[in-house]
Amino acid sequence: MSETQRKLTTIFSADVQDYTRLMGADEEGTLATLKRYRDRMSGLIGAHGGRVINTWGDGLIAEFPSVVEAVRAAVDVQNELAGLNAARPADGRMQFRIGINLGDVIVEGDDIYGDGVNIAARLQAQAPAGGVVISNTVYDQVRNKVAVGFDFLGPLEVKNVAEAVPSYAVRIGEGEQGGARHPAGTSRPAASLTVSPERQVLYARRALALFAVIAAALIVINALTWSGVFWAAWPLLALALLAAMQWARSQALIDKRMAAFGIIGLGLIGINLLSWHGVFWAVWPLLGLAFAAGIRWATRG
Repeated sequence: MSETQRKLTTIFSADVQDYTRLMGADEEGTLATLKRYRDRMSGLIGAHGGRVINTWGDGLIAEFPSVVEAVRAAVDVQNELAGLNAARPADGRMQFRIGINLGDVIVEGDDIYGDGVNIAARLQAQAPAGGVVISNTVYDQVRNKVAVGFDFLGPLEVKNVAEAVPSYAVRIGEGEQGGARHPAGTSRPAASLTVSPERQVLYARRALALFAVIAAALIVINALTWSGVFWAAWPLLALALLAAMQWARSQALIDKRMAAFGIIGLGLIGINLLSWHGVFWAVWPLLGLAFAAGIRWATRG
């Protein structure tokens, strides 16, 4: 008889953001940091009743019998690693992305396989650096048991899985209670200095509302002082670019640098159109931006 079995378990998947870039900058130092950080992560996983199943490259897979403890472990891991990163230069920080899923898996020896694992890996890939993303199956179990906030991210398409998986981002840095353990050296005070995603969105909405009021005022002033020239177009373009930048900053799951390339490109097109003299000169800086964006995309970890 086959020894293959199935079980329901909580899968914890983690990897390093921008790992390729870090290795390119300092291969030996990056490997030493990875080992140290992963040892801390493994210790916290064990403290919460989990088991590390496998590690490869910059990745790690673990499982937990308790969904609640898996989420608590993820929050503790990110807070602990944030403390370690605080002492490092900004371009040398090693930040992990974590995805958690509750699903049915195939068990072969000490390994697990199947859609449950694949979904956890896709959730991890969707998470921002230093963040945690969970599936709806995890959210349903922990929403009233873990004192952290959650932001709905919408359905996530997963290869070879028929239905999209609704996903949620865990708000790191909001004081977790209810039995969570905070080991010595945890960075919870440092993490609490970070503006939460929810507050970032609130700030962005207020800024966008302010931009809209200013834009309306400029249009009214231009109309009341009309002399045949729509001069408000230039300040309106500047306001639109500022609003786009503010919106991009509030989005946790997009690459801020790639978004900046796109917004700058739109600004150049707007300037070219507003100062049109029969030549589309913006094509050259747009080409440069496209190359820069391509390099950024190709070198992401």
